Amino acid sequence: FATGKIYRFLTNFWGYEALTIAELYRERWNVELFFKWIKQHLHIKSFYGTSENAVYTQIWIAVCSFLILALAKKKLGLEQSLYTISQTLGFVLFEKVPINQLFNKKQNSVSTDEYPNLFSMS
Repeated sequence: FATGKIYRFLTNFWGYEALTIAELYRERWNVELFFKWIKQHLHIKSFYGTSENAVYTQIWIAVCSFLILALAKKKLGLEQSLYTISQTLGFVLFEKVPINQLFNKKQNSVSTDEYPNLFSMS
């Protein structure tokens, strides 16, 4: 209604009014845009499970990974794209190399005392 354009939808749902069909298509488009964003930013090509819980779990893990990368990029002032950072970290996943050294960035004045050491015995 906002643009004044007329859209024609073909459907076999004869029991619904035209506005209901239009709303269903609009909602469906939002779902498509969401999955497009997931594929572009979270790099999920397919789902490993088929249950609702499996899909939610995989999406949440991907979202958390994306946010951790974005946080590291911001905190360390990295200029590389999130995709480049992700790919680089994937290659050196089990190496003990500070992220800033991977990207030839000088150490920021971030105190390591701010972050807990997961492997300390104390």
